[in-house]
Amino acid sequence: MCARERGWSTVDEPVKRPSVNPLDKLSRLARRAGMIRSRGLNDRQFTAVSAGLGLALAAGVVLAAGPWDSGQRKAERDWAAARNGTGGAHHESAAPSGPAPAPSAPAVLAALSAAVDNSAPDTRDTPDSAAAALRATLGPLLKDPALGERRAAVVIDTASGERLYGQGAGTPMTPASTVKIATAVAALSALGPDHRIATTVRASPDFRRLTLVGGGDPVLDRAALRGLAADTARALKDHGVEKARLVYDTSRYSGPARHPIGPNENIAPVSALMTDEGRLDDTTSGPAPRSDDPAGDTARTFAELLDDAGIDTAAQPKPGRPATGSGKVAEYRSVPLSALVERALTNSDNDIAEALARQTALAAGEPADFAGGRRAVTAQLRKLHLPLTGADFADGSGLNRKDKVTAGLLAGLLARAADPDHPELRPVLTGLPVAGFSGTLSDRFTGESGGTGLIRAKTGTLTGVNTLAGTVVDRQGRLLAFAFLASGTTSPSEAQTALDTLATTLASGTG
Repeated sequence: MCARERGWSTVDEPVKRPSVNPLDKLSRLARRAGMIRSRGLNDRQFTAVSAGLGLALAAGVVLAAGPWDSGQRKAERDWAAARNGTGGAHHESAAPSGPAPAPSAPAVLAALSAAVDNSAPDTRDTPDSAAAALRATLGPLLKDPALGERRAAVVIDTASGERLYGQGAGTPMTPASTVKIATAVAALSALGPDHRIATTVRASPDFRRLTLVGGGDPVLDRAALRGLAADTARALKDHGVEKARLVYDTSRYSGPARHPIGPNENIAPVSALMTDEGRLDDTTSGPAPRSDDPAGDTARTFAELLDDAGIDTAAQPKPGRPATGSGKVAEYRSVPLSALVERALTNSDNDIAEALARQTALAAGEPADFAGGRRAVTAQLRKLHLPLTGADFADGSGLNRKDKVTAGLLAGLLARAADPDHPELRPVLTGLPVAGFSGTLSDRFTGESGGTGLIRAKTGTLTGVNTLAGTVVDRQGRLLAFAFLASGTTSPSEAQTALDTLATTLASGTG
């Protein structure tokens, strides 16, 4: 049964090879740059806007270069969206030039206890002419019926930290996949961008009992296991051993492995030991059949590779802990945390996001389960002095409808990531999809849209919930952080169009 048949409409569109010719987009963007200059912007404004266009040009060069692997160049595999993009249900586009529609289902989101006041913006807006212009332009757009029963919006000037616009800014709402921004900020803040997750092999003193110890790397692959097997076999043969018993240790993570949504094609059971996110087919993005036992599958693959390397493991591997006195004989370290964060955000990768929450819990001395992740993420964001009133991080991925954040928190997270005092958080910004070019925004924004190539944003989609949070350089040369949340929506495609229009307005004409 597919995700749609189960009634799940989850996170965002998987990364695909663009259906448009990137060189056509480059040509249009180059013409737009000339038009921007002709409007008489000063050098500072022109430079800031051109920086956004340069981002799109760079993305276009990547798109044009190939070779391709699920919308990414294989040469970029060590970076964020390198290979195994995943996350969210596959929402096939109804038309190449429009936003990607999502499956519809009856709204199941419970009514919020605190209603959003949609009649007027919050009173904390900065009282300058730019803020007045934003009120005049965003206010009417937020009244679009496509945005459902409840909506909230915040826009922050990242340089000054001033809120330029706010409506329902402090009202907790379901964020869907935009909660991954909070998960990513917490993980980077707790562990640093250079942190790598270790998978190790330990051998008993007589080298006849091996333990494959999972560290929580969700993107561990067969090539990494092969390297571990070769190193392990070499160590055993150096001690005259060619036969050993294999067990596997997943104790680094605790609590329920299943996400509360139950068995689902958008996420595997959360385990400290898994290969290729527990996928059972050759896909690298989007929904897929998932293993019920990713740790056991990984251990059995490792046993086969040990056999290939000349070490007889005889019986099937069983769960277990390292024998007393065991020592490390092989180790594999994941790509840096910065790359995992970027990939999680670009592709809305649920498995990586849940791993990031558990790694944050481990760093905080909490149990590495859903509850520990909630406490650790909350505590880490509190250290950054972010507005956490009403926030609840029930999971790291946004699949749980119990997640609650405010538009003020989401925009604040992005503004903090842009703060020069927090360079460790920069992967949060660089991992955001580029409008019309990459990740979950590759099929949103048309070639004629004023936001194409200029907007970077994380998307979120659940049945009845649509969200968008990201950054954009406006015509005044300011880097703006924004968050738009809508719930009670009935048409995903119309809600996405309304959100994209809000973001495009920030890029193309707020006064």
